[in-house]
Amino acid sequence: VQLQASGGGLVQAGGSLRLACAASGRTVGTHATGWFRQAPGKEPEFVAGINWRTGNTHYSDSAKGRFTISRDGAKNTVYLEMNSLKPEDTDVYYCAVDPAPHPQYVSSLRQRYRYWGQGTQVTVSS
Repeated sequence: VQLQASGGGLVQAGGSLRLACAASGRTVGTHATGWFRQAPGKEPEFVAGINWRTGNTHYSDSAKGRFTISRDGAKNTVYLEMNSLKPEDTDVYYCAVDPAPHPQYVSSLRQRYRYWGQGTQVTVSS
């Protein structure tokens, strides 16, 4: 599985960005895709995830109410719509795939996500 993340950039506080994660290669449609973010010197932090088959979603507390994750089957792409951005949202954002997700919920554990894309930088100015 190859993942290509895009959509990062520089935005003012209160603004919006939409990240995209395009998957190619061996995808079987039963995986989960998650977005993580990582600050320098820190571990990746779960932001949001979606089960490709069921559409179930899971958000971190910081993302709830501001971010929306969605999928487009025709494009094999997962989106992360980020609104009301804050300076503390500044990070490198990564998408990743859990190839064997739990049928009932989307995991926030990064160890479950086997395939990772390159990051895309999100910078929110105050």
